[in-house]
Amino acid sequence: KFRYYNNRFEVDEDFYFPSFDRTTFDNIPVPSCWQNHGYDRHQYTNVNFPFPYDIPYVPEQNPCGAYITSFRMTKAKLEQRNYLNFEGVDSCYYVWVNGKFIGFSQVSHSTSEFDITEALQEGENTLAVLVFKWCLGSYYEDQDKFRMSGIFRDVYILTRAKEHIRDYFVKTKLNNNLSKSIITIDLKYLDQKVATACTLYSPDGTFIESRDAKDGYVEFELEQPVLWNAENPRLYTLVLETAEERIYQRVGIRKIEVRNGIIYFNNTAIKLKGVNRHDSDPVTGYTISRAQAVKDLSLMKQHNINAIRTSHYPNAPWFTELCDEYGFYVIAEADVECHGAVATYTGGEKTYGDIAMRDISDDIILDREQRNVMRDKNHASIFMWSLGNEAGWGRSFENAGRWVKSYDNTRLVHYEGSTHVTGGYKADVSMLDVYSRMYDSTEEFKRYLSDEKNTKPYLLCEFAHAMGNGPGDIEDYFEIIYSDDRFAGGFVWEWCDHAIAIGKMSDGRHKYAYGGDSGEYPHDGNFCVDGLVFPDRTVSSGLLEYKNVIRPVRASLVNGETGEVRLENKLDFTNLSDYLYLTYEVVCNGEVTETGKVMNLDIPAKGAEVIRLSYRLPENGITYLNLRYYQKNDMAFTKAGHALGFDQLLLKEGVYLPKLAEGYGRRMPANTQGTEETSSLTAKEAEPYVLVTGENFAYRFNTITGTFDTMIRNNANILEKPMEFNLWRAPTDNDRNIKNKWMSAGYNRHTVRVYETKVSRETDEAGENVVIEQKFAIAAIQREHILDLMAKWTIDAAGKITLHIHGDRNTAMPYLPRFGLRLFMPETYSFVDYFGYGPGGSYLDKHRASYMGLFRAGVEELHEDLIMPQENSSHCGCQFLRVENGLENLIVTGKKEFSFNVSEYTQEELTAKAHNYELEKSPYTVVCLDYKMSGIGSNSCGPELLSKYRFEEAEFDFDIQLDFE
Repeated sequence: KFRYYNNRFEVDEDFYFPSFDRTTFDNIPVPSCWQNHGYDRHQYTNVNFPFPYDIPYVPEQNPCGAYITSFRMTKAKLEQRNYLNFEGVDSCYYVWVNGKFIGFSQVSHSTSEFDITEALQEGENTLAVLVFKWCLGSYYEDQDKFRMSGIFRDVYILTRAKEHIRDYFVKTKLNNNLSKSIITIDLKYLDQKVATACTLYSPDGTFIESRDAKDGYVEFELEQPVLWNAENPRLYTLVLETAEERIYQRVGIRKIEVRNGIIYFNNTAIKLKGVNRHDSDPVTGYTISRAQAVKDLSLMKQHNINAIRTSHYPNAPWFTELCDEYGFYVIAEADVECHGAVATYTGGEKTYGDIAMRDISDDIILDREQRNVMRDKNHASIFMWSLGNEAGWGRSFENAGRWVKSYDNTRLVHYEGSTHVTGGYKADVSMLDVYSRMYDSTEEFKRYLSDEKNTKPYLLCEFAHAMGNGPGDIEDYFEIIYSDDRFAGGFVWEWCDHAIAIGKMSDGRHKYAYGGDSGEYPHDGNFCVDGLVFPDRTVSSGLLEYKNVIRPVRASLVNGETGEVRLENKLDFTNLSDYLYLTYEVVCNGEVTETGKVMNLDIPAKGAEVIRLSYRLPENGITYLNLRYYQKNDMAFTKAGHALGFDQLLLKEGVYLPKLAEGYGRRMPANTQGTEETSSLTAKEAEPYVLVTGENFAYRFNTITGTFDTMIRNNANILEKPMEFNLWRAPTDNDRNIKNKWMSAGYNRHTVRVYETKVSRETDEAGENVVIEQKFAIAAIQREHILDLMAKWTIDAAGKITLHIHGDRNTAMPYLPRFGLRLFMPETYSFVDYFGYGPGGSYLDKHRASYMGLFRAGVEELHEDLIMPQENSSHCGCQFLRVENGLENLIVTGKKEFSFNVSEYTQEELTAKAHNYELEKSPYTVVCLDYKMSGIGSNSCGPELLSKYRFEEAEFDFDIQLDFE
């Protein structure tokens, strides 16, 4: 039973007594978050505290919820010890059993246990809990997430023998060459020691040895032990048995250390290809079942992820058991974040450590670190403890870090916040084993790694902000990560979008709410929608990109004519022959000419070999070698044949030659006399238009806008609206900073000013052409020129349009989102064929999940349904595009590769709407043909887009042809 109160003054005074009439209370499932059941309202805030900064106080208007339930106890159970466990409650709570006050706790994501033996009675018992939305602990739990409340994890009574094992700590030690291991078990008992037999079984279940504990200590020695790592998570089973209890503990044998600035795991320098993961679900909120967590882990394994940071608190207690079993390297983070200290009026970096430096924090932070370590210390997957996140630095962290290091010398200690030292405090970070950063630029990595004074491993605890159509530039990170063993790797922010399910659209797609949609203040909008998977765990293009960047093998071409390819094994412990096989295909001019398979790739972990593939290199045409990697055997989440990644190698340069319909490019005979009477091609100037007509077409060129107003072919409209020059793109989430500069420069409201127009006729070897030349500029109201341009439009007798533009960019203005043409074609143009990067969207810095090839798609498929509408699904590197309606197909080619986007939505619609379910399709098929589209990056919470991915050329030449078949 449950009742919600606006504040403590409304609480029924005697609700916790068994005699209280609870029939007027509501029903609520436990575990759950009360905001997901109609109480209070949802609030998303990242940095800002949702209440005044007045530590240790929180508002008197502090919502709370009373929970009441009954349970029965038998006489037999009353003769034993009974412990009441709460695995997660947000924020603080008071507990009563049968009207007797039991205790209080305020660490939301850690297990709290109360001995309720003396409060119980035979038969019916009453448990009452009062949970407050905010408390002193809320200042230490300012994580970037929806703020939810209630008993969100399991509650249970653990009945145990009167005397029992109270705690135990299993440690594994390995000698230098890993040939011998010692497993030690330290046991703690309640009041007095209990005879305990300890039995060890091998990973295959074979009995190894049984020993009795002496003075609370047991030791096993193993020769040639089977080691645990994330690629091969082999676990022993330890059974601790007393007269009345049997406890099972899985044990992974591994050694973790830092030598010469390198993290070694079982004497191997590992690479962490990780993600940050919250316990989060759009329906259940913080309440996560094993099935939900297993789905996350399954998707991670399917996408080559090997590491998890439990951001920014201990995940559900059984979560690390799953990581032990399935194989992940885990940074286990304490429930500590005080980021709101920077948001005070006088705040910023100088107040980052304000809470951490306060005396009150010493015991609070130490308690949170101890709870984190003590709960999960027996899990092999945890290789590093994290003291928390974004809470600054101070004495409290130093003391807590020293305790962690002294208590557990088998693991490393992490905390990124040590880089935020304020107030002239002389920091001691000796207890930290790594230099951890978030969102550093590639230049910052290089500086750190090139400085010999830096002796700690470099780790990105957060990078590649995966918000919206992102992240871009992941490949650039991993080129550096792979280049230096001191760079341990990184954890993408973050695994899943956070959002609230609010129903479904008419076509069955989910509708989601984010910050501000509940009318709350403060909020941080859609900054929570920043994951590699959607809230329902649908895979995003960003996850596909990450998967292929961290593929287990990489290929480079040695000799294309002889088929020699160098393969580099990116696994840390596994020979490729035990894990994968490859298939290959030779693709010439978009068609597969040969295929093959290599089943045995005997390449050791971290090794490289040159192999020779058998194929004949085609004589002509642009030719690629596509290598695809597949899993050899069934594994926990994937079957044999599961795709692990791919490489594409260019064997022969060339230009794609499309197969076109009969009669394509048909021209009238050349006009050798140069008179209009002998040619069907005419040009008539009727200010402000130039009317160009031929045998089966009529185009109207607008000399004011510099583009075609209408294009009619075979009595059918090609354009539903006038063609436009285009600079704007619907800002991506990773454009959230640069977009303000773009808008200030007027890129979203630009106009064209034509200064000169010249119409003439030219004759080439194929016949006569009409030529329209213009000098013009693109600028916005209130602003100077963005671009100064010279355009030459050439129209031949068949109606083919060739455009050459020379542009000079105003370099005082920010780099451009894009530049090109935009066509509004009838919606009957519903299919595209293209030769370029596909099948998914591709950008200069986000195309590793794509490859060059010939692809076909319906226009409705060329859209990624992002929760916050934005630019998506463009395709870079294109040589050919066909937009089809089955009657008069548009053919686009260029002198150089171009980018295109074909969509049912205008960029204005994508810019204006805040949610995907608000989008309205346009009555057109919108075709954008771009000289260049700037990259995506991860600047929503990361470095600026790298210069090489920006459209910042001072001059450029754009050549493109529009033809028809």
